Amino acid sequence: MNIRMVRYILGWVLRFESIFLCLPILVSVIYGEREGIPYVIVAVLCFAISWMCTRKKPEINRLCAREGFVSVSLSWIVMSAFGALPFVMTGEIPNFVDAMFETISGFTTTGASILTDVEALSYTSLFWRSFTHWIGGMGVFVFIMAVLPLLGGTDLNLMKAESPGPSVGKFVPKVKDTAKILYGIYILITVVEVLLLLLFGMPLFDALTSTFGTVGTGGFGIKNDSFASYAPALQNIVTIFMILSGMNFTFYFLLLRKKFSQALKMEEIRTYLAIITITGVLVCIFTRQHFATVGETIRHSFFQVGSIITTTGFATTDFNLWPQFPKTILIILMFIGACAGSTGGGMKVSRFIIVFKTIKKEIGILIHPREIKKIQMDGVSIAHETVRATNVYIASYFMMFLLSVVVLGIDNLDFTTNFTAVAATFNNIGPGMELVGPTSNYSMFSPICKVILSFDMLAGRLEIFPMLMLFSRRSWKRL
Repeated sequence: MNIRMVRYILGWVLRFESIFLCLPILVSVIYGEREGIPYVIVAVLCFAISWMCTRKKPEINRLCAREGFVSVSLSWIVMSAFGALPFVMTGEIPNFVDAMFETISGFTTTGASILTDVEALSYTSLFWRSFTHWIGGMGVFVFIMAVLPLLGGTDLNLMKAESPGPSVGKFVPKVKDTAKILYGIYILITVVEVLLLLLFGMPLFDALTSTFGTVGTGGFGIKNDSFASYAPALQNIVTIFMILSGMNFTFYFLLLRKKFSQALKMEEIRTYLAIITITGVLVCIFTRQHFATVGETIRHSFFQVGSIITTTGFATTDFNLWPQFPKTILIILMFIGACAGSTGGGMKVSRFIIVFKTIKKEIGILIHPREIKKIQMDGVSIAHETVRATNVYIASYFMMFLLSVVVLGIDNLDFTTNFTAVAATFNNIGPGMELVGPTSNYSMFSPICKVILSFDMLAGRLEIFPMLMLFSRRSWKRL
């Protein structure tokens, strides 16, 4: 393990966090709030530690997969720890475990909250809380690589450790250029949504924080009822942008390069949109009696389907009161999640496609033992390593999932609450069912259970293995 290189990377992460903290400081100045003072203190602290860690670049700057995975995991933990300090220092979330839970939920774009009254927060903290979604949505390392070439070609290991999906590649030969393209698309979607929300009458502060939660597929709202009190037109705009943000960004890259036929042939995109359409219609059918008009039924149904499959977690209605069938659909969508290469969480649509095709292949081999057939996606054969990694990921996923559900049992809450709490945090969604439904929060859990759920949020965002590598003795063997 190249400890000096890991320390150097952590230093740069804190350097950028100090820069990110300048935005809530600006908000505090605009609204004349004293809550901005702790943000100034933490920003200075981050910069000072960063300077000490980065003033001398390590002589050995090699970054193998091991260092990449460990660096990413530690960076997200350190970033969350420092990001939680302003909440504690302002007294708005005085308990550090709660503040850490809230901040991890923000950076991992989960949207699970321990707050019982969100509207009691200052504008400064509301902005920081939502802005963490935008930072974590595309990934802090993707941002850093877009503006700072850390390690030349080996920084692909950082992108692999942070980016969601069964495989990670480059749009163009250089990782830095790929990172620039990703963030260019990300910023463009953000700007367009903000402008549309403003055009339809949403205040600027609301438009910014709502967009951070939508494009980052996070779901932190600035109102206690999430998105229920906003106008139908605004809800429809957010529905569209949640779905757009859950799509593989390769699709947008191909559109920008005018490769329309190749973009439209993307199997994951077509499957993702088909799932949304089919489940949206089914939810409409089974929730019709809960709403006054057909239009209202369609609006709420597709908003919630889009919110859950993209793992955003916004809510316009209390779906905890829906009949069992549409609630079951939403729980299934929690596990499926968005597309690989998007800002969304969950197991990813591409993995389900690979698993389905693997099962189909095995059935074919049982019928015709001598048949030789490769699994393909978008007309290209999928490498055996990708199939193996998908199978291992799913096995690890369910092992960690079941272990988390068992541990949450120590709080003696009902099974549905525990099960959906793990599903909502592990898949980076936010609201679950029963006691953690869209009108509730996670404040009732004990500190140890909040720590477990915080770990689940990080593991879900970083695709499990970067977090597990922290517990491997071999990971820490020095060079």
